[in-house]
Order: sequence, then structure tokens, then C-alpha cells
Amino acid sequence: MGTVLLTGACGGMGRAICAMLLEKGYTVYGLDRKGCTPADGVRFVECDVTVPAAIDAAFARIQAEAGHLDAIVHTAGIYDLDSLLEMDEVRFTRMFEVNLFGVYRVNRAFAPLLSGGGRIIITSSELAPLDPLPFTGVYAVTKAALEKYAYSLRMEVGLLGISVSVIRPGAVKTGLLGDSTRALDRFCETTQLYRCNAQRFKRIVNSVETNNVAPEAIAKTVCKALTARRPAYVYNVNRNPLLRLLNLLPDRMQVAIIRAILKP
Repeated sequence: MGTVLLTGACGGMGRAICAMLLEKGYTVYGLDRKGCTPADGVRFVECDVTVPAAIDAAFARIQAEAGHLDAIVHTAGIYDLDSLLEMDEVRFTRMFEVNLFGVYRVNRAFAPLLSGGGRIIITSSELAPLDPLPFTGVYAVTKAALEKYAYSLRMEVGLLGISVSVIRPGAVKTGLLGDSTRALDRFCETTQLYRCNAQRFKRIVNSVETNNVAPEAIAKTVCKALTARRPAYVYNVNRNPLLRLLNLLPDRMQVAIIRAILKP
């Protein structure tokens, strides 16, 4: 079927995608950090996408073994939550290092192995095209920036016969949901500015995340994007209707509604 490079191979979405691709006959090179366990059959390559030297080493190995790639699939990503006035700079910049710069670095390194007809698939978020919400702002900003990057990349590599697709998942039942819960708990415990608002916000997020889908839903979408004669640019999976409805309102009304919900 072809050879695919996948980042975040040990995460919930990554493992599901790897398993489905292997079942369909693909050769899968999975990139992830040291100490994780990928799906059986994945050609695992230890690689932190925030470290350029690690990406160079991964490229050298895959170039030597495979010689080419048919697709690059990005699922590596992290989630964090805090107020923009209280989040420290290390956590703030790491969100960009993984969610945006990691995608840029991997594409820049491995694009030479893609031939005409090759595909790049980037996992974004349902939040990316929406106006950012309070306390999840930094995550939404990284995903919005990622989609601007993806759109520009699509325009450029289309001239080389390579397609770019973006998958926008809503809540997916993976480890990121656990990260979200832990981040929410930490925020509620540590915030000094928003103690009266944090618990209300936590209840809203928890209610949104209960409507989640299995990671196999994302895997099926990746396979669709890989095999479609003309892959779509955007694939939406499990979008939240209330978030979409809120975003249809004028900005001033959105702010007023959020204030009314969160203010004691």
C-alpha cells in the first residue's frame, strides 16, 4: 500500500492509526519519545520533535531503510490549560514547540522523501477555526497557527504534486483527555486571579468532553484522506455543536455570554 511516517506513534490516536494502517498493508515508521510502546509491527524510531538533531537522525535512518515516503501523518501534540496572565513562559513556549514547530521541523526534514502524489496529514483541533475561549487560549492559539501554516503549506506543496489535509477532531478518548482533567485540576488549585471562575469553567469543560469518540474514528479519517483520489483539505470529526453555535455570534455577544456563565 505504501510507506507512512507518523509522529506521536505511542499516543492514543497514534496507536489507533498505526494499527489500522498496518492492517491495511502499509509500512509504518512511528516517531515518538523515548520510553513509549508503539503498536506491534510499527518500525519505531525514537525522536523528540522538539529536538532538531533527533529529527535529523530519524531522517537518516528512514532514508537508508525506506528511501521514500508516501505520506507524513502528524498526531504528536500536547495540551495545557491556564490563564494567560499566570502561565509561565516555559509551559507557554513548549506548546508552540510541540504543536507548531514540531510539525514544521518534521515536514521540512522529510518532505524530500515524498514523491508526487505524496500526502501530508496534520491533526489540528475543532478549536482551531473558532474564537479562543478563556483559559484554553494557548492551546487554541497553537492550533490556529498550525492551520495557517497548513494552509500555506498546501498552497506551496500543491505545486509539487503533494496534498495537505487537516483533521479537526473534537473530544477523543485518549490520554489528552486525562491531560485536560489534570490541567483543569491544577488550574483550579493554583490560580490566584480566577478562583471564583475556575470551578464553573471546569464543569463546562467536563460536560463538553463527555461527548467523545474512540481514536479509531480518527484512524478511519486518516485512511480516508490517504486513499481518496482527491483528498479534502479539512476533515471534521465529532465537532461540538454548542461551540460552533457560540462562534456564529458576534464577538461582543460571545464575550458577554462567557462573562455571564463564568462570573459569580
